[in-house]
Amino acid sequence: MEILGPEYGPVEWVPRYNPAEELVYTILSQHTSDLNSERAFNNLMKTFGSLEAIAEAPPEEIEPAIRMGGLARTKAPRIKAILNLVMDEVGSFDLSFLAEMPLEEAKAWLKKLPGVGPKTAAIILCFSLGMPAMPVDTHIYRVSQRLGLIRKKINADKAHDILEPMVAPEDVFAFHIYLIRHGRAVCKAQRPRCGQCMIADRCPSAGKFDKPQAKKRKSSPKRAR
Repeated sequence: MEILGPEYGPVEWVPRYNPAEELVYTILSQHTSDLNSERAFNNLMKTFGSLEAIAEAPPEEIEPAIRMGGLARTKAPRIKAILNLVMDEVGSFDLSFLAEMPLEEAKAWLKKLPGVGPKTAAIILCFSLGMPAMPVDTHIYRVSQRLGLIRKKINADKAHDILEPMVAPEDVFAFHIYLIRHGRAVCKAQRPRCGQCMIADRCPSAGKFDKPQAKKRKSSPKRAR
């Protein structure tokens, strides 16, 4: 963080959505880009005006409002179902009480909801409530493996439990943002830019992706029979 901080600039936490809205947003963000999921969420809220109205609407009315986010036929009934479960459990869509729980209890409460795993729970707690939960996306998972912070055989769900205690609670959000930015800009999935990496001197994977590919042997022309 001492190296990546000056490179990527200061990170300041500000709440993105309230926790229940963040829950809907994370469903929309599955298997699509940030841009498309944000558009879908904004259009959904513009169309219905409130989470209450979304929960009451039939899935076939929710579907066109989120179509731009992809997989609308699957996500529409999922959003409606999970909102109704929250309403049944809490009596409202105010999930601010999670911020008063110990972190592990808040995670456990969210993971009781269908389809909510470690990543979604961490996103809600971190981005909405500023709690020191570590969301591990594909960039963080990849960069952490290459840096040797987690072993190759550790899956993404288990990575949350390993990475989170490594970072001071007040630094979890910044660490999350720095590794995402580094994964997008330098430590790319297919062609990582190890030569431009400012932490290459402490990375056990540095240079392993720069090996030149063997030239394909040209096939000899077939002899005429």
